[in-house]
Amino acid sequence: MSLSVARRALAAAAASHSSHEGGANTWKILSFVLALPGVAVCMANVYMKMQAHSHEQPQFVPFEHLRIRTKKFPWGDGNHSLFHNAHTNPLPDGYESSHH
Repeated sequence: MSLSVARRALAAAAASHSSHEGGANTWKILSFVLALPGVAVCMANVYMKMQAHSHEQPQFVPFEHLRIRTKKFPWGDGNHSLFHNAHTNPLPDGYESSHH
């Protein structure tokens, strides 16, 4: 997106600010010129970070202040969180053995 396109959109927004009829058109222009390219840039950033991310498990460090279980969870075996992922979420005693 070029800077001149954004300036034109903002100038159109300022010009239509004097009348209330152009308000919807202004927001429509700003949505297409600023919001949609912003979403596309964010999606590209996530995609590139996903490609660069390694798929190795992080090293387990048994910190005392993490994964405290004062009572069992009311589902499953009581030790796994509701959205447990065996690859990224260790249990209090370490990662589960992988079957791969």
